[in-house]
Amino acid sequence: MGADTQLVERCLRGDQSAWNELVEEYSRYVYAIIMRGYRLSESDAEDVFQDVFARVFERLETLRDDDALRGWIAQVTRNLCSDHLRRAHPTEELSDETVTELDDRLADLDMALAVRQALVRLPAGCADILDRFFCRDQSYRTISAELDLPSGTIASRIARCLTRLRDVLAPGRNQPPPPSGEKVGERR
Repeated sequence: MGADTQLVERCLRGDQSAWNELVEEYSRYVYAIIMRGYRLSESDAEDVFQDVFARVFERLETLRDDDALRGWIAQVTRNLCSDHLRRAHPTEELSDETVTELDDRLADLDMALAVRQALVRLPAGCADILDRFFCRDQSYRTISAELDLPSGTIASRIARCLTRLRDVLAPGRNQPPPPSGEKVGERR
């Protein structure tokens, strides 16, 4: 059972701490869709943000697959943003180019959330070193000095941690090749 499935079940049982956890887990994502995806003003973003979580609260029982929570919340957010834009600008239509740009921005946000959620599931050392290197743009030398590790160790840890991250993002993707003479998918 996935973490989202457990969270949804707790929410449906009326667990207030689960609702708080759901909002905490997805608030940045929803806000990013609203602000970076649809580029709403700050005041409009606040209104849509509130509407999104009110809708999620009202309709969570309609979610058919608890493991699809992220996609469902994203769709609720997109629908409410589109509704807001249609009400605010009833005579304007989105061009194909704008729709493509929006789809690209939303795909980037989806990937960013998936990576963020995967980092949380990694051992603390991996999450820290990947955050330092990729998010904070620290050099091997800086990471080495701050973690009191040899510089050569940093590169190998980053490589191992990236493999772990890929395993979390796409389980089964990094399977070892089959023994010689055996075809993929014909394991005995």
